[in-house]
Amino acid sequence: MDFTLYLDESGDHGLNRIDPSFPVFVLCGVLFHEKGYALFNEQFNTLKLHFFSSNDLIFHSREIRKCEKEFRILSDEISKRSFYESLNSIIRESSFRVIAAAIDKREYAARYQEKAKNPYEISLSFILERLILMLNQYKCPGSRVRIIVEKRGKKEDGELELHFEELCKKGTYYISARKIANCEIEFRDKKENINGLQLSDLVAYPIARKCINPLAANPAFETFEGKIYQRNGRLYGLKLFP
Repeated sequence: MDFTLYLDESGDHGLNRIDPSFPVFVLCGVLFHEKGYALFNEQFNTLKLHFFSSNDLIFHSREIRKCEKEFRILSDEISKRSFYESLNSIIRESSFRVIAAAIDKREYAARYQEKAKNPYEISLSFILERLILMLNQYKCPGSRVRIIVEKRGKKEDGELELHFEELCKKGTYYISARKIANCEIEFRDKKENINGLQLSDLVAYPIARKCINPLAANPAFETFEGKIYQRNGRLYGLKLFP
């Protein structure tokens, strides 16, 4: 494989019960070339060993923020500061690109009502479109891309796989099926401890906060903002629907 895109989400994609304090759904992809991922993976595991004495630990954004479970040591301000400095350094120095889609579910549900489509599927379509555009821009057309998605449940995974197969057959409004032909999708369990998925989780939440309150301080977002896919000086890798 030439590239791997790791996908994870922040928030839920349901439109029936929307949490007013967190009304967005974000699907976030982090794209690595094989060599870049190998270096990131090594550094990420070293970070885990240094702070938690094990690289079997699975980073989860919420548990880190709340200092829960294995992350209780981050309740100490000195340890927390040192941890975030090390983590942010790895994120800044690692070679990856971010492509993400965010949906304000209140506005989306109000506008489309019964015609509203699954936010996860819409987001995946957008990410695939931008992925192909980015590979073309970087003169890597035709590169093989493995898309790693964290498992959510048999029903949800089945629906997403069907949607992906449909995209491979028909393409999207902007991208032909032929251009998606070199992409393949894999569903992996969180327990497999895949650092790329954990990075995607860590990146997704600050994007959600940025969409909910664009003017609030968001140092985590600033850490990777420069890695969001850009084209002609514009952010092409972050889309807010509707």
